[in-house]
Amino acid sequence: MIIVTGANGKLGRAVVEQLLKRVPAEQIGVSVRDPNQAQELRERGVRVRRGDFDDAESLHHAFEGASQVLIVSSGIMGEADIPRGIQQHQTAIDTAKKAGVSQVLYTSHMGSSPTSHFAPMIHHAATEKLLEASGIAFTSLRNGYYAASALMMIGEAIKTGELIAPEDGPVAWTAHFDLAEATAAIISEKKIDGMTPNLTGSEAIDMEGIATIASEVLGRTIRRIVVSDEEFRDRMMAQGVPETSINMRMGMFRASRQGDFAQVDPALADLIGRPPKSFREVLKESISHE
Repeated sequence: MIIVTGANGKLGRAVVEQLLKRVPAEQIGVSVRDPNQAQELRERGVRVRRGDFDDAESLHHAFEGASQVLIVSSGIMGEADIPRGIQQHQTAIDTAKKAGVSQVLYTSHMGSSPTSHFAPMIHHAATEKLLEASGIAFTSLRNGYYAASALMMIGEAIKTGELIAPEDGPVAWTAHFDLAEATAAIISEKKIDGMTPNLTGSEAIDMEGIATIASEVLGRTIRRIVVSDEEFRDRMMAQGVPETSINMRMGMFRASRQGDFAQVDPALADLIGRPPKSFREVLKESISHE
């Protein structure tokens, strides 16, 4: 049996949808904090059990009978939360081992590094060390930076016509849909052991490029305005953005300046058998669904 954690989230649910195209529903289970939100999956034959990274007993029940477990990374990724997030992943890995799971897969990131400016990357790097130390066969999915994050960053700019942000660097924006399809392929075909190549879109685009694409898609000008780190922080504070969120955004920009998210790789295209969705396509889809 294949168990997917976090299957009420965007990536986890998308992976389950892709797995359902490849394997019978009765061979798929999900571990979710709120089983009521996964009722539709239950009706389609997927095993739904409550599982919480803070509750090893619940995970043991959720992982029962599993041969493979996909650990979708915890949403706890801020700087101050790194110890708790790592502990949650330790609990999930330990529980998978106790449950007799033969392979653990983990949704990591292309920028995974213990020295990153961007807090989630430290979290991912620490979890990869835990997997290496666990003695279980594992696959760490080095996912590209989610294109959905770029959509959130330009949400205000679409309203105001100004994309205001600090200096940045190119990012290989990657669609959830493509990553889910690749993950399902890796799980069902047991394709990759250890670290995957970077699973990215086929182009790296900076904020200037995003403003240009958004202008073309919308048919009106979105201006890219570069501000200092201090001015950006002040603007966010004035808008009431929590300091933890501001620190996360600043960390992302600093890491992108160093090229941490700029590498593109053909591995994702190879796994899904087609070119990955471009940022332009993702943006068009997002606008058409609004």
